[in-house]
Amino acid sequence: MTNKDAPTALNLPPQAELEPWLKAYFDKCQDKLGFVPNVLRAYAFDNVKLKAFIDMVDDLMLADSGISKLEREMIAVVVSSINHCHYCLTAHGAAVRQRAKDPIAGELMVQNYRAAPLTKKQMAMLDFAAKLTETPAKIVEADRQALRDAGFSDRDIWDIAATASFYNMSNRMAAATEMRPNVEYHFMTREKVPPGAKS
Repeated sequence: MTNKDAPTALNLPPQAELEPWLKAYFDKCQDKLGFVPNVLRAYAFDNVKLKAFIDMVDDLMLADSGISKLEREMIAVVVSSINHCHYCLTAHGAAVRQRAKDPIAGELMVQNYRAAPLTKKQMAMLDFAAKLTETPAKIVEADRQALRDAGFSDRDIWDIAATASFYNMSNRMAAATEMRPNVEYHFMTREKVPPGAKS
């Protein structure tokens, strides 16, 4: 496909006539971000598919949880790094930089989370997400117990697993369709080094 303005490499139907709340959701993205994320544009040929995607993402990433919103973005980045998902690394890398208010730590998360300044609890969470991504059949009770020992509840473990599982699915859809990140993501939350800061 030669149309690089399209959100994916697939020749999908044009954007459906969005239901009112979906149109309002797109308008909110435009107002808040200055653009509509291409992942939403990719699903927008079908209201049912778009609604299902938004409902799942909003529940996983924004609902009340013992896992902070930043930590959920960290999970998305770690999973996407393992899967080499260009779209999700670009979009969620920007989200980590923004939520952490630390572009350097955000870059480390994208490149190698084990080199990032994380707490032991966060490291345990991300190690679990990484194992679930790389070798899901090898998850055993000891892996869940390690999370409990780090201070996570069983409900937290559910949320960690659900977030990691969703982004594994999302990464595969992005790979299958050559989903293209919005250019704006590349420039988000990349402040210049303050004068006098050590390089």
